[in-house]
Amino acid sequence: MATSGPFLKARHGALALVAGAVALAALSACDPTFAIGQPTTRALENGAVASLDAAKSFRIRGTYTDRSTTLTLPASSARTTPADVRIALDLQMVRPNILHVVVSAADVKLEAIVLGSDTYFRGNQFLSQHMGSDPLSRNLVRVAGNSWWKGSAGNVPSLPDLTNGATFRATFLGTAVTQRSDHVSVDGVDSVGLSGPRADVFIGANPPYRVLRVRIKKGVVIDGITDGDLRFDSFDKDFQIAAPSDVIDFSNLSTLPPIYTVVSVDTSGCASPCAVSALLKNLGGASAALAPSTVTFTMTDPASGKVLAGCQARVQPDVGYNSTTTVACTMSSVNGQPVSAAIVTATADNPGHA
Repeated sequence: MATSGPFLKARHGALALVAGAVALAALSACDPTFAIGQPTTRALENGAVASLDAAKSFRIRGTYTDRSTTLTLPASSARTTPADVRIALDLQMVRPNILHVVVSAADVKLEAIVLGSDTYFRGNQFLSQHMGSDPLSRNLVRVAGNSWWKGSAGNVPSLPDLTNGATFRATFLGTAVTQRSDHVSVDGVDSVGLSGPRADVFIGANPPYRVLRVRIKKGVVIDGITDGDLRFDSFDKDFQIAAPSDVIDFSNLSTLPPIYTVVSVDTSGCASPCAVSALLKNLGGASAALAPSTVTFTMTDPASGKVLAGCQARVQPDVGYNSTTTVACTMSSVNGQPVSAAIVTATADNPGHA
């Protein structure tokens, strides 16, 4: 059938309209290729930055690998022989300078409270690893127990790239983003993923577009950590962070419970029975302890090393810092051995903080 030119042109125009309608229907039936109806990337980035800078408080929790940690190594070793350590983190931040942080690795746990220029720590295993092996240091670790002590903020994780809006943007957003993924669930919340060579950043898909999760790529080091998977939540929550009570100050040993050390042992009254005494010096203070300190006297045969007899005495009452006191007890039996040939030693036991 012959057709005229105008009719053919009209038919082609109708087909074009139909094709356009089909294309729009197809786009609306699936995830929009151009994020139609979704927040712009700029809005998401601005919201993420604002969630860190404008919020009065927020929480970061998750795990990461720390390449500069002193959590499991003494400070002297960590500076020269850093080791990759997997860390669990729970950080509560209150603007402008209040923190409550719990970090743990294997069987080591450190808790810290930062209130401006004052920093408090708790964690006996961490303290033990960072103290010396001399008797006084070992006694300090023991008497500290699980008490809080004052220390340097240098042992608190510092994560400026993850907690400051401007540095967060420079590190993870803007030109650092190479890929966007819409409708990604983060703990059941709809989010948008902005990915780059450093990390995957997940931002809430609905206002106020808060940052929800940061997944640092393996091998990429940010703030000394790598391979991190961190969640952000509890924005504007009142964490009620306050200074702990009954804090030990290692720069002032008088704040500690008693730490008695044996100065000398007197065996001049040792006959049968054997009366012995010891002069003690308190290197700590007189604050509350779990129990009274005790001194154990032991009589040993120098030839065989066999224990011949012993007795124990409590230190009561306590004396103050750098003061001395004397305790005594009587060994009722020496197993028939000549006392004059035996060696008597005394060891103090300090239970530590209540």
